[in-house]
Amino acid sequence: MITVSLRFEDEMKKQLDEMCDEMGMNLTTFFMIYAKKALRDRRIPFEIAAPRDPFYSDSNIAQLKKADQQIKHGQVVVKTIEELEAMEIE
Repeated sequence: MITVSLRFEDEMKKQLDEMCDEMGMNLTTFFMIYAKKALRDRRIPFEIAAPRDPFYSDSNIAQLKKADQQIKHGQVVVKTIEELEAMEIE
């Protein structure tokens, strides 16, 4: 067995570690799965998806930008618990 070293930008490595953790694996397992699948299929293989954080949905970002503008203009931002819960689901 050999060791392979890879270079990543710090943020990319952090994000990849977090994604792998969400899928219950580490980077070594991630790359081993990828390599075995690529060799078996003789192509760039497949998609493994981690659920995206719903907080960063387009509708939530739009609401955050709207609230930010209201704050900048000295307006009070008021949300009911129902509105906040609805934002979480979107």
